[in-house]
Amino acid sequence: MEPFKVACSSCNLRELCLPVGMSDDQMERLDAIVATRRAVPRGEPLFRSGDAFTSLYAVRTGFFKTCVSSEDGRDQVTGFQMAGELLGLDGIGTDRHTCDAVALEDSSVCIIPYHQLEDLSRELSDLQRHFHKIMSREIVRDHGVMLLLGSMRAEERLAAFMLNLTQRLRTRGFSSSSLVLRMTREEIGSYLGLKLETVSRAFSKFQEDGVLEVKQRQIRVLDAEALQRLVNGTSC
Repeated sequence: MEPFKVACSSCNLRELCLPVGMSDDQMERLDAIVATRRAVPRGEPLFRSGDAFTSLYAVRTGFFKTCVSSEDGRDQVTGFQMAGELLGLDGIGTDRHTCDAVALEDSSVCIIPYHQLEDLSRELSDLQRHFHKIMSREIVRDHGVMLLLGSMRAEERLAAFMLNLTQRLRTRGFSSSSLVLRMTREEIGSYLGLKLETVSRAFSKFQEDGVLEVKQRQIRVLDAEALQRLVNGTSC
């Protein structure tokens, strides 16, 4: 398939992605380097650990997971990315990707050649500042996961995960109370450091307590405040 031009200026995700706050002239210059979009079918990798790092990828549609393989061959999920978020930051330090990025549904990404982005960032302070904010947000998110894994019980971990997911969906204009999980319970467990059975039990408990309505991957949040109380440690 021939690559085709994607204009950041006309993208409905522009406020969530790199171009936030840029002038029309600056946007045109960024448009010039974001030359192509790539489709990634469900289950296919966008990149693999060890691949040469050349570009960042802005998720335009769909959903991804990032994961690393442990020495015994098991995959450890390190994150889930949705529309308006960047993939590929892991490769900046070593010029090699350090994780796999796999599509959880048919997805598409905008390809941002990194060296061209770097050159443009030096000229456009707004772009450089926003790029640094994105990198900082990734670091803060990593710290949040460490807190999850280090100090929270299973139900608190799942509550924090659901609140984070619904907040990110709400930012994108989707419902924050009704969603379809793109990842499996096993993948959620891998991310949260929980066994599959523990994740399933926690979902069942939330359903029994009237916090969530669970129908396989279809989830309805009935009591967001109860989830928040769990995360804050104020629930009995």
